[in-house]
Amino acid sequence: MQGKSLKRILGYTAMLMLAVMVLIIFWKFGNRNHYVFGTLLIVCGMLPVVCGFEKKKPGAREIVMISVMSALAVAVRLAFAIVPHFKPMAGIIMITGMAFGPSAGFLSGMISLLVSNFAFAQGPWTPWQMFSFGIGGLVTGLLYDKGIIGENKRIVTAIIGGIIVVLLMGPIMDTSTFFLADGMMGDVTPWAIYLSGLPVNAVHAVATAGTLLLVSPPILERINRIKVKYEI
Repeated sequence: MQGKSLKRILGYTAMLMLAVMVLIIFWKFGNRNHYVFGTLLIVCGMLPVVCGFEKKKPGAREIVMISVMSALAVAVRLAFAIVPHFKPMAGIIMITGMAFGPSAGFLSGMISLLVSNFAFAQGPWTPWQMFSFGIGGLVTGLLYDKGIIGENKRIVTAIIGGIIVVLLMGPIMDTSTFFLADGMMGDVTPWAIYLSGLPVNAVHAVATAGTLLLVSPPILERINRIKVKYEI
C-alpha cells in the first residue's frame, strides 16, 4: 500500500512539474498562442492521471457512475447560471473524487468544465478552468483517502472544500489573467490580481462548502451502496 501511495504521489508531482514547465516555457519563449498553451496544459495535466486511471482497470459500471456524476455537475452549473459566480458544481466534482478516487475526481473536473462551457462560453480560459476544477477533485480525493474528510465529517469536509476553492482553485484561474491579458495589465501587480479575484472565489467557496455540507453525506452513502451492490 505504501508503494502504491508513493507511486501516486510521484505521478501527481510529475503532473504539476510538467504544468509548471509549460507555464515557464510559454511565458519566456512562447508567442502567446493561448490555444496551443491550453492544449499542452491539458495534456500535461491529464497524462499521468489517465495512465493511473487505466492501470486501475475501471469497469464499465464505475465509468458509468463517474459519467453520471460529471453530468450532474454540469446540470448543477446550468441550474445556478443565473447567480453570478455561484458554482455548486465544484462540490459535486469533489464528491466524485471522494467516492471514486483522486484520478476520477480530476477527470470529472476536466470533463465537466469542458462540457458545461459549451452552454456558457469556450475560449482560452477553458483549459485553466478545466485544470483548476480537476485539481479540486484530485486534492479532495486524496484527503478522503487519508481519512481527513468524509461523510462522517460533514462540517470539516465543507470547510476544507471552501478552503481548497479560495487557496488553490481560485488562484489557478486568477493566474490565467497574466497570460490572457498580456500587454493590457500596465502596472498592475500580481497581488492586485489575486486580491481582486478574492470576492469571486469567496462566493464560489460558499457555494462549494454549502453543497458539501448539505448533499455530500447522502450522495456518498448512496454511491457506497451501489458500489457494494454491483461490486464496483
